[in-house]
Amino acid sequence: MALKLGIENGSEGRTIVWVLEHLGCFSYGENSQEALDALPAALQEYNEWLVRHEQGARVIPLDLDFHIDGTWEVYQIDENFAVTSEGYEVNAWFQDDWKPLAEKEIALGIELLSMSRADLLLTVEGLGEETMNLKLPGERWSIAGILKHVASADWWYLDRLGMAFPSDQLPSEPGERLDKVRTHMVDILPSLAGSKLVVGIEGEFWSPRKLLRRAVWHERDHTFHIRKLMKL
Repeated sequence: MALKLGIENGSEGRTIVWVLEHLGCFSYGENSQEALDALPAALQEYNEWLVRHEQGARVIPLDLDFHIDGTWEVYQIDENFAVTSEGYEVNAWFQDDWKPLAEKEIALGIELLSMSRADLLLTVEGLGEETMNLKLPGERWSIAGILKHVASADWWYLDRLGMAFPSDQLPSEPGERLDKVRTHMVDILPSLAGSKLVVGIEGEFWSPRKLLRRAVWHERDHTFHIRKLMKL
């Protein structure tokens, strides 16, 4: 038995190693080797996360070998879908993303989304308005801005599959936006069990599996991001 990995080089200037059969488990590096070297620590952190949320039965054995299932080089395209140095970033599409989601995978995905959301909300609990809206030098968003971004990304993932509500219905308040989009996603996900839907949109492939893979990763990633900002 081996861990099935996907390597995504060049995502916002770094490499992501995705543990494809374990949603929300990933590591980063300046290049693929650094990201692979960081994987043991990421697996340990992921297992600790599962245990904290009473999911200890799902921990990943740390002595497993790994198999690289695919490597993706991120590239940019312009409005005519030509490769360019600056433009829309086309992120990873792995062979694994073609596979329909089983009901049990969706149920687990919803549970993991609940865990990541609980962590996110606990991280910002009790922060005052001034702290929430403070934008540090070199940062794209304040903490409130990150929360809105997390919700907007979830909406965008759904939109890729034609399953989002109209964008003008996105609440402006971060907490309301998080709640509305996540409720919609959780309502939609069970209907995707067994779906072979694959959508090509704006030069990029999307499927229910890719949506779930990126949604769990993205929220965990920005929870870590907020924790780093709070130390500053």
